[in-house]
Order: sequence, then C-alpha cells, then structure tokens
Amino acid sequence: MSKLWILCLCACMVAFVGCGKKVTRIDENSTTDLSGAWNDTDSRLVADEMITDCLNRPWYQTMIQQKNGIVPTVVIGKVRNKSHEHINVETFIKDMERALINSGKADFVANAEERAELRSELASQAGNATEETRKDAGQEIGADLMLTGTLNSIVDQEGDEQVIYYQVDLELTDIQSHRKVWVGDKKIKKYISRNSVKM
Repeated sequence: MSKLWILCLCACMVAFVGCGKKVTRIDENSTTDLSGAWNDTDSRLVADEMITDCLNRPWYQTMIQQKNGIVPTVVIGKVRNKSHEHINVETFIKDMERALINSGKADFVANAEERAELRSELASQAGNATEETRKDAGQEIGADLMLTGTLNSIVDQEGDEQVIYYQVDLELTDIQSHRKVWVGDKKIKKYISRNSVKM
C-alpha cells in the first residue's frame, strides 16, 4: 500500500512540475502589448516624445535669453489618471523626470512630497549632525516652471472588437506669472480583438 501511495505522490509531483509557468527575460526597451492596456512602453515613449517637443518650442529660447543663458528649473506637479484603467502615474512621472534631466536643457528640483522628506532630514540634521557636516535650511533652488497633466481614455467596443484611445495632456506653467508657456498632447489608439482582450 505504501508503494502505491509513493507512486501516486511521484506522479502528482511530475504533473505539478509539468504545469509550471515558463519565464523568459526580454529586453526592457522592447515593445510588448499583451492586454492592450497602458504599459511601460507607452509610458516611456510618450514621456520621451512630449518632453522633446516641450523643450524644442519657442518658449525655451525666450526663457534662456531672459535668464542670461541659465537653463530653466522645472518641477513636476500633479499628473492625474482620469482613464478607465488603474495606471501607476509614478512610472510616467519618473520617465518624464529622466527625459528632462538627460536632455541637459533644464535643471530639475524635487516635487512637493520629496521636498517634505528632505526638509525633515534637514531638521533632523540641525539637532543631530556635527556642525561641519550639517546642511543649512533655506538654501533650496526655486523652480521657474511646473509641469502638470492628465491621462484620459475612451473605450469603444462592439462584439469581438475593441478600440482603446488614450490622450495625455501636459502643460508647462510659469510659477511666477502663472502663464502657460507650453501645452502638448499625445494620442495613442489600440485595436484589440477578442482573443487578445484580457480585462
């Protein structure tokens, strides 16, 4: 009886191992669309394209002249997800930060949440760090411009077919005057047939 039980157990283990999933690593820059939903490729490509467009518009040279050749300082404000999907906008924000910093055309300062954490660290240093190593409060660089935006979507479905339309709208606003210096948008449309829809 015990031999039969051992054989059954071995057979179950082989079947379980045979049903395991296979994981294959792919290039992080490859275009992969499994569900048709907003993904890392959309985030990266939209951020790169929109930041490039933003920094190549007339406002940029005008501001460089006004600042005597000093590049503008930018902070990213709220980017709101108003689409039908749960989208982690933090990934999109980080993609925009990377594109801004790597362009060499703008300085970049921490956002409000990050500044609060840094100020807490400064307060901690004031009472705990040595005089030679502590950093002084009141030395922050003020941003010239704030980048904000929204991510919207429209879903059109009929029978076995579905089209998802995304629109990303970004605005760059002068913090001193509240004047909008650049408004940009990027549209993405995806056609999905039923055999690829996973919702």
